[in-house]
Formats: sequence, C-alpha cells, structure tokens
Amino acid sequence: MTITDTGNTGFVLEMAVLNVRPGEEIAFESAIRKARALIAATPGFVAIEIRRCIETSSRYLLLVTWERLEDHTIGFRQSDRYAEWRAMLHHFYDPFPIVEHYAYPLDLDAPP
Repeated sequence: MTITDTGNTGFVLEMAVLNVRPGEEIAFESAIRKARALIAATPGFVAIEIRRCIETSSRYLLLVTWERLEDHTIGFRQSDRYAEWRAMLHHFYDPFPIVEHYAYPLDLDAPP
C-alpha cells in the first residue's frame, strides 16, 4: 500500500489542530460556519467536523473526510474556493496548523 492508497474500504481523513487566537473563538466559529459551504462544494468532499478542546478553549480539532487525497490537495487547495477559505479563516490561527492525512482505520479485530 502506498501513502496515497486508501484501499477500497475507506476514505481519507484530514486532521488539523487549530489554535485560534484567544478571544477570537466566537468570530472563528461564525467564520467556519460560513466557510463550510466552500469546502463542501468540492467534489470528493464527504464530511467536516470541528470539535472544541475541553482543556484549551481556543483550540479546535478539524476533521474532514475525503474520498481521495487529491480531492483535498488538488480539488480544494487549488480552487478559488480555497482562496476564499484562506481569507476567511487563516488569520485566526496562531501558530499556523499542520495538516495531515490519514488512511482508513486499522482493523483492530484482525488477528495480530
């Protein structure tokens, strides 16, 4: 299996920890709600989830499910919608997040 091969059993999961500048959480939450339509319009987009950290209230976990890695890295990141997304959201982050992609979950019921 190559890094970009997710097999036939799952999707690609994009993950980023978003550290929002303290005091800007409400504005960020409003902006991400508006920006959702931009990412959702991308072919290969499956779902998005944002979770606020319990211990650090200005930290969020971004999870985006894609059909293929290229749907994110090319389809979204190279689109005009991404330029809008960036303008709406990137000024909230400090530091800028690291974005990583994960393959389908391991089958924990499989024999070791």
